[in-house]
Amino acid sequence: IAKTALNILTVTLLLSRCCDANRKLLVFLIDGFRYDYIDDLQNLAGFREIVENGVKVDYMTPDFPSLSYPNYYSLMTGRYCEVHQMTGNFMWDKDTMKEFLIGTNPDSRLPMWWDGSEPLWVTMQKLGKRVYMYYWPGCEVTILGVRPTFCEEYVYNPSEKNLTDSMESALNMLKSDKADMAGIYYEKIDVEGHHFGPRSPEIQRAIRSLDQAFQILHQKIKEKNMRDDINVVLFSDHGMTELKWMEKVIELDKYIDMSHIVKMMDRGPVVSVWPKQDKFEEIYRNLSSVDNMNVYKKQEIPHRFHYKNGRFVSTLTLVAEPGWFITENKAKLPFWNNGTEKAVGWQHGWHGYDNEFMDMRGFFLAQGPDFKTNFRAGPIRTVDVYNVLCKALGIEPLPNNGSWSRVECMLRSSAGAVRAALIYSFLLLLLLLPH
Repeated sequence: IAKTALNILTVTLLLSRCCDANRKLLVFLIDGFRYDYIDDLQNLAGFREIVENGVKVDYMTPDFPSLSYPNYYSLMTGRYCEVHQMTGNFMWDKDTMKEFLIGTNPDSRLPMWWDGSEPLWVTMQKLGKRVYMYYWPGCEVTILGVRPTFCEEYVYNPSEKNLTDSMESALNMLKSDKADMAGIYYEKIDVEGHHFGPRSPEIQRAIRSLDQAFQILHQKIKEKNMRDDINVVLFSDHGMTELKWMEKVIELDKYIDMSHIVKMMDRGPVVSVWPKQDKFEEIYRNLSSVDNMNVYKKQEIPHRFHYKNGRFVSTLTLVAEPGWFITENKAKLPFWNNGTEKAVGWQHGWHGYDNEFMDMRGFFLAQGPDFKTNFRAGPIRTVDVYNVLCKALGIEPLPNNGSWSRVECMLRSSAGAVRAALIYSFLLLLLLLPH
């Protein structure tokens, strides 16, 4: 009886085990993909296949600010922005006078911006695993002395051919055991959302085009006989909201003397300002009277933002109400033609607002042998994704701010499933015992 009990328990634990360390992981970061873009799956066969054969969450709340680089790093570290220190798309270090800028700015690759936390691909490399990354912002940077095995460097708005080629390459690398994890970044949804708005025909076309790429992905996985060997996870960094009128622009030079500002970084929903020390209180008072905008001293930033303790956070942070846009003067915007008083190339969508604003929320889908089938999960947060990825890779996550309780339900072997299996084993043993 004791031997039988041991055998049953061993088999039960093996059956309830989740996330074989030998399985591969393919990750997609779809920039600016709002949570409700796939509410209607009728004409989206590629996304529908993932939803029906995998997991979909209601929505994913980004970190504040709901901008790209802060959330790229929260997704890959499981840590809040104030912990990993990537607190904006545009940052300034007052000690070194260096700037972090989206684009080709060489100073943006300096270790001080990136070494605040260890992203997943660095952990994988340290463990002797191999990671292939395609267009992923930051994969070209040496972080904590480490780079991924392969990095196809970021280019602005990779094409659909870039996407499908990277899919084919990633699958081949995973299939041939040259890679244990592959990550693919795709930007077009964000670009179209900015240019035309989140409800535009252009964004709908971009979503359908992406869906066709995922149909190809499904077919390739079947052709390569990888369905039982690969987990596929898709997520975004943030959502998008509509900007309707140029009248919703807050021009700072109407309220303060800009010569009293030492440094100003970014424009839009969140702006960082460093006033001269002797003008600080005056600037604060004047900006506090501005409608449709909140002004925070660094230590008065709401705790729920998990932002104020960041090394590069400014002495004053300006946060616009949804739909409003902050700048020094609209005439200085690159897409504003002051001669005709009309917006030229005016952006119709934006993000970066309060992360609890519904339009800022992103999406999360997952499919593969370690995920449940046709399962709808409740809301999660950006910092939760890291734990899911670590579990699917069979590695121990580093300390993080994510919640395991919010995500364990989506895996085939959650703690609840293990408990159920053990209870089943116990009952079976009772039946085997002599009465």
